[in-house]
Amino acid sequence: MLLIIGDVHGRFQVINEQIVHAETHCGCRVDAVIVLGDMGIFVDTLRRFFVDANQRFLRPVYFVDGNHEEFSCFESLIEEYREFFTWLPRGRVTEICGRRFLSLGGACYMDALNSPCGSEILDHDIDRCLRNPPDAVDMIVTHDCPEGIGVSGTPGFEFYGTPGFARSQELVEHFKPCRWFFGHHHRWFHASIAGTDFHGLPESWKGFGLLDENMNYQRVENSISLKSDSWLQRLLQFFIG
Repeated sequence: MLLIIGDVHGRFQVINEQIVHAETHCGCRVDAVIVLGDMGIFVDTLRRFFVDANQRFLRPVYFVDGNHEEFSCFESLIEEYREFFTWLPRGRVTEICGRRFLSLGGACYMDALNSPCGSEILDHDIDRCLRNPPDAVDMIVTHDCPEGIGVSGTPGFEFYGTPGFARSQELVEHFKPCRWFFGHHHRWFHASIAGTDFHGLPESWKGFGLLDENMNYQRVENSISLKSDSWLQRLLQFFIG
């Protein structure tokens, strides 16, 4: 079973907490996790969790980059912490639990604060995706949503325009994926268009999705408090039994 989860923003303990919830309350074994961007790849957040607290993820974790990562030293951080998680580069197809995922991190340009250098999806990212043969991809995982599927803008942010990144429809037409997962917009979303199911997920602490070996998808709402360390006690209970 694959656990699909939205923006983490450096709250790495939430990933473990949602794994525990899936395995204890949903009756499934989680084989791996895919994070849909905004993992929180920053020097301080990584050091606090993996070095200072000596924490580890309970299951293998894969992620696409979002628009909130430390892009000035992103590749060096990925290399330094590669034993703890796996980055899914833009335009690459990766087989995870027997399914082939095309990954495309980044987002449509918003402003200088929310779109630091390295975060914007560019034409060469789309071109790299399209170099893969049409039959090489089962599903697509991105941070931003494709344009034109009905994702509404966040109230107060109308000046950013309609959500979605340019040329995303080229990917739909080329690969015809059965499912496309994305985060970034911090809300649940679902639309079925021309044979593709599009799934948007909220922040990681509001829930996750489960994808089984037959590519059946289940939405699981599970809110986690970010103000307590109760996750640690529950993890200990999980291991103790």
